[in-house]
Amino acid sequence: MAKIYYISDRVGKMVTQTAAITSINNVAEAFLTFDTMSHKKLQKLCYYAYSWYLALYGEKLFNEHFEAWIHGPVSPVLYSEFKKHGWKEIPRTNSVSDEINNNDAAIELINEVYRSYGDLSGDELEYLTHQEDPWLMARGDLPEFIPSNQRIDDRVIIDFYQREFEEAQND
Repeated sequence: MAKIYYISDRVGKMVTQTAAITSINNVAEAFLTFDTMSHKKLQKLCYYAYSWYLALYGEKLFNEHFEAWIHGPVSPVLYSEFKKHGWKEIPRTNSVSDEINNNDAAIELINEVYRSYGDLSGDELEYLTHQEDPWLMARGDLPEFIPSNQRIDDRVIIDFYQREFEEAQND
């Protein structure tokens, strides 16, 4: 499993924030500066950026939420923005928003998420999220192939990824 290792001094310094750093569309745009990718892969990278940022900083990277869809966590906002691409690759972009560029923690985390998960395909990322508590708990007893728009709980995200981080520190 891909792991985030680099932010050891930040866990335990949790702060609550009312305003998010940026929007999910800006985070997606940042990931698209690395390479073309499928919509599924972009969804999962944004999910991991959101989850790790929330777990490590106690703040939301963006306000948009994720739901436990058949193919893993999906942001309805991001889905609406990129569904026109279907199964085709989404083209690269060449710019990152000032909101992200001017925030060292955000750009560092986006880079680290891409280093950790960027070599995986959308299908591999889907498989990975299907093994993790946030998606599993939101789905409950619902079979994998049944549609759901159940929101993934931020508290479950925080608990799961903080635990993953702490376990990685002991490896």
